[in-house]
Amino acid sequence: MSVINWIKKGNKSSGIAAVGNTILAIIKGVAAGISGSGTMLATTLHSAADATNQGFVFFGSILAEKEPTKRFPTGFGRVVNLFVLVAVVVISIMAYETIIKGWELIQHPKPSSNIWLNVIILLIAVVIDGYVLIKATREILRETRTEASGFGIFGAAIKGVSLAAPPTRLVFYEDIIATFGALLALITVVLSYLTGFYLLDGVGTLLIGLLLIGIALKIGYENTIGLIGVTAPQVAVDHVAEIILSHPDVVDIYDMRVLQEGRKYHVESYIELRKGFSLADADDIKFKVKEMVLEDSDIGDVTLGILESDDVKHWQKEKKNRG
Repeated sequence: MSVINWIKKGNKSSGIAAVGNTILAIIKGVAAGISGSGTMLATTLHSAADATNQGFVFFGSILAEKEPTKRFPTGFGRVVNLFVLVAVVVISIMAYETIIKGWELIQHPKPSSNIWLNVIILLIAVVIDGYVLIKATREILRETRTEASGFGIFGAAIKGVSLAAPPTRLVFYEDIIATFGALLALITVVLSYLTGFYLLDGVGTLLIGLLLIGIALKIGYENTIGLIGVTAPQVAVDHVAEIILSHPDVVDIYDMRVLQEGRKYHVESYIELRKGFSLADADDIKFKVKEMVLEDSDIGDVTLGILESDDVKHWQKEKKNRG
């Protein structure tokens, strides 16, 4: 497979975000060096952290698409969680540096120069970060197969973000903070210039650092449990059950476990068939059901066992117990 085809397999949101934040980090860095604004420096570090993180995660999402091997039969889905955890370390370091800078500016406030340069750069940042956020929002809707339009896409994305791929969740969370951080930086830079209350520059810097800490904790927790291995969300489990039970010869699901690894699900289930089938016919049904489940692009592999119906509705009972 060519390098281009491998790159195409990577998570689109993280790839776009990496490019966008690299451009922003360079532009903001120049502006921070010229103006001496602490808030501008903080948002520069934020963009640099985002670019590094999302570059890592994009590379990880490519590796996660590698086909299973004899040594790694369940595939490489969890690799992306590992790369996201590396990104969390980078976010934490940048957050620490930002908080230190903000506290220093609060203790020793000073005016920044080139106010209009800062304003123009931050407006550009809001536009680029907002664009990346919209792309990540639409990617969540695509991955979760959710229909929404207009401003409703944001509410739908927030509801479905837990079902999205880890890289998409990272970009979504980070760019909410990035867009809000750029707006916050714009407000504090303008207010400190207009009022002469230069302490605001440090306050804005400190708040951006604290926001970074919050997002690092959330993303770190989600990807730690993903790296360990976690049960798929209930909506995904129910979706798999619907596919299995749609086969006319399947009367019940005796037991089922759906494990989430990266953006893929691994299904293990015992299914009950109508009575009277020969072993050969039952095997044919099992393989047909397996093919039906694997038609879903989010399913990585399926292991099925077959049983003859015992006339007890196990799956309805399981759903009731989980509710």
